[in-house]
Amino acid sequence: MRSSGMPSNVEIKARVDGVSLLAEKASALSQSEGTIIKQRDTFFHCSQGRLKLRDLMDGSGQLIFYERPDTDGPKLSRYSISPTSDPQALREVLSGALGVKGEVLKERRLFLIGQTRVHLDTVDGLGHFMELEVAQGLMKQLDVPEANLVSGAYMDLLLQKTSVPQP
Repeated sequence: MRSSGMPSNVEIKARVDGVSLLAEKASALSQSEGTIIKQRDTFFHCSQGRLKLRDLMDGSGQLIFYERPDTDGPKLSRYSISPTSDPQALREVLSGALGVKGEVLKERRLFLIGQTRVHLDTVDGLGHFMELEVAQGLMKQLDVPEANLVSGAYMDLLLQKTSVPQP
């Protein structure tokens, strides 16, 4: 990663089998029911890192550039975010300039536990996932096994899924 001046966090992503139980644990630990956020992430071709436009489905969005290794387990992610009040127009411009790599539709349930953001994501075409941003000790409290850790972005998983022949 080259952009040491960019903000950064540590991320952990894992598949979730018992989403209801995990939601109960996250709710108890955060003392909240979480916040539901619908998101459409459009990924664009770029020469390094990843560039996505996050449409928050409420007329607002964020253009996010990030660099993160595609490895299992905790990984340092460096990112830059620019808010937009017109994600549809920005998507058209970036699609024409860079081309679209793919799109991820998801519903995110966000919990805050101390300084850690816990995302319970339901991703169209992939299922249920958990992302932790900042602290990894929480994985043990939530009973998420290391074997469920996922490398790469949801976009990478969707591309892998479509390239594997189905029986």
